[in-house]
Amino acid sequence: MAGSGRMSPEARGNARRLRAGMTEAERRVWYALRAGRFFGLKFRRQVPIGRYIVDFICHERKLVIEIDGGQHGFEEVARRDEIRTAFLHGEGYRVIRFWNHEVLTEWDAVVERIGLETGAWSEVGAAPSPCPSPTRGEGTPTMTVAPLHGTRDDETDD
Repeated sequence: MAGSGRMSPEARGNARRLRAGMTEAERRVWYALRAGRFFGLKFRRQVPIGRYIVDFICHERKLVIEIDGGQHGFEEVARRDEIRTAFLHGEGYRVIRFWNHEVLTEWDAVVERIGLETGAWSEVGAAPSPCPSPTRGEGTPTMTVAPLHGTRDDETDD
């Protein structure tokens, strides 16, 4: 598999640079996915697969999550994304993409889609709230998601 084995020093440096320079949307998704917070699944960020570096990956579920900025709307970049996605499909991965603005303005829908794509919802029997109450020590693993930037749980939207 092209994604296995040692990564080149150049790829390692690129991955480190991308991890250090994540967008606000990428940081938000990473906060929700990291450290097994999303139903105990292990996600990694900025991982080289072949000659590409994917934003987020869950090897266990063969799922790649890409967070795209506005440059991905240009025809040439979109064409490169199609080639990249075809390569990843060839390696056995499913790829889902979100626009930065989707992550920042439609968070519940993003979390639901990731839950559906990972199969996490079917394992717990239904789609739970994206911000469940803690169930320490009981039931199935829950996920913790980042609140909207600048909001608090006790505030309401008017």
